[in-house]
Amino acid sequence: MASILAWLIALPRRRKRLLLATIDFLILLFALWLSYSLRFGRPFIPNQTQAVVMALAPAIAIPILVQFGFYRAVIRYVSEAMLWSIGKAMAVAVPVWLVIVFMTETRGGAGVPRSVPVIYFAVGTVLLAFSRFAARRLLQQAFDAATASKRIIIYGASGAGVQLAAALRLDPQTNLVAFVDDSPALQGADISGARVHPPSRLGSLVEQFDVQEIVVCSDSVTSASRAAMLRQTSSTGVKISFLPTIAAGWEGDLRSRVRDIELGDLLGRPAVAADPALLRQPVTGMTVLVSGAGGSIGSELCRQIVTLSPRRLILFDVDEFALYEIERTLRDGRDVDLMPILGSVTDEKLVRRVFEQHAIDTVFHAAAYKHVPMVEMNMLSGIANNVFGPWTIAEAAFDAKVEYFVLISSDKAVRPANVMGATKRWSEIIVRSFANRPREAGEKQRFCAVRFGNVIGSQGSVVPLFKEQIAKGGPVTLTDEHMTRYFMSIREAAELIIQAASLSENGDVFLLDMGEPVAIRDLAENMIRFAGLTLRDAAHPKGDIEIKVVGSRPGEKIFEELFYDAKHVEPTAHSRIMRGRRRNWNYADVCDALTSLRKAVDNGDEASANNLLFSAVRQVKRSPAA
Repeated sequence: MASILAWLIALPRRRKRLLLATIDFLILLFALWLSYSLRFGRPFIPNQTQAVVMALAPAIAIPILVQFGFYRAVIRYVSEAMLWSIGKAMAVAVPVWLVIVFMTETRGGAGVPRSVPVIYFAVGTVLLAFSRFAARRLLQQAFDAATASKRIIIYGASGAGVQLAAALRLDPQTNLVAFVDDSPALQGADISGARVHPPSRLGSLVEQFDVQEIVVCSDSVTSASRAAMLRQTSSTGVKISFLPTIAAGWEGDLRSRVRDIELGDLLGRPAVAADPALLRQPVTGMTVLVSGAGGSIGSELCRQIVTLSPRRLILFDVDEFALYEIERTLRDGRDVDLMPILGSVTDEKLVRRVFEQHAIDTVFHAAAYKHVPMVEMNMLSGIANNVFGPWTIAEAAFDAKVEYFVLISSDKAVRPANVMGATKRWSEIIVRSFANRPREAGEKQRFCAVRFGNVIGSQGSVVPLFKEQIAKGGPVTLTDEHMTRYFMSIREAAELIIQAASLSENGDVFLLDMGEPVAIRDLAENMIRFAGLTLRDAAHPKGDIEIKVVGSRPGEKIFEELFYDAKHVEPTAHSRIMRGRRRNWNYADVCDALTSLRKAVDNGDEASANNLLFSAVRQVKRSPAA
């Protein structure tokens, strides 16, 4: 069968038309014979004259079908409009045949029962239409097998999914083999010639049809469904692409609108929604300072703050170009009061001058070195920026009676195994040491810290590194097969920081419920697949990209934690934001330890600084939950 269909596809256009006309002649002749048989209620056996009259019917119909453009259409692309063309042609052909029959009847020819032409019209139209649609199906399957470069499954059988299916029907380089949809009402139905299956069958469908690509229609697929999809197809090498919603309608090539999966799709969980009231409280109508305003977190924080109508936003950063970029971005099309400050948070005179010149209400301290191996190799610089920077700005904020102070920390502060983590732990200790000072001074000031895991797409994170390595053809470098990390989107990180200020009761450490940790190897494999490539390993030696285990870097942990002890974590007014139980640090003890640490840093004594950094973290009285 396949060889016959391939032969038919290869025929010249003129021969295809001649073959179709011959087949149609036989179909119409059969239709007329069937009409006689139905009229008489038995198989009709014509005499010689009747046979000639019957042969005239298709002989008349074929030229008329030609005139109506019936043979100009490419069978693989015929549509329901073909029914109208066949009906019009038969509506002309049957009366012409009847006229000729009447003329032969008056000359002694055989007559035709009055019901036969009506039956012939109906049966002939149906059989011609059926022949075309049946041929379209057979030829399309053969053509797909011979020429299609991609076999595709569409995830989402409504809206954008149906629109895409219609576009794919006209693309000879693709073959839509199935739909998948979460809705039980659609499962089992046929849409655009493809069956709709439940999500549980996705993995088996990919294997059954040897699918190269899954196109996910984002307006119909939940985050949970996406996570399940990744699990089912993790070993198949199938590419996953996204089609944005088309609710507003599009112009141009729909197929070209398909995008690669975005970084936020890697979360595998629904995004944590923010509480608008919690967002507005520490920002709206206030003067807000963001240190590290040009960094990944700081810049996103600033972008969200300007939408909340602050009285003034002060941008503080040591990087001139980063400061210029964020100021330019924020001013673009907005009427907002911005004040860029170029300098380091370790510059005590500058920091105090800023607080003296501006009536600052809220401080978000995001300025920090965060690259673990880099801080490990430059310990003294890391301590100076990540420890004494927070100390300097927190002291200035307290003296200036700032209402809200929020420190951006990291999950690496929990049981720190590296210099970066230890410095972040110290920054939390500093903030907690201020918990009782406002109350003792009779002030309503709130100091807190926000702790979260890896932010997808932030500078220096693993995701941009993997994207770069994949773009270069690999290998993707993995430090350990068993390494896991918590991930959150940069939008979630910024929203958490702002909301923490509203939730703070002083000395709090806030954490975001980020679900289960992600295995970095799984992340690497999924990103390879998202790029439309395959993993090269022992089981797939012809794959595109290799994952290479290079060993842990200096100071790197295999597993990250969000808190020391889950028993000491409390809920907050926000269902997805948690609070570490408060047991504050003694301010005098912290100051003594910091004084010794600063002396070691100023003297360039790395050994002493390292010892003081870690010993102080372990020995100073602290909360078991911190």
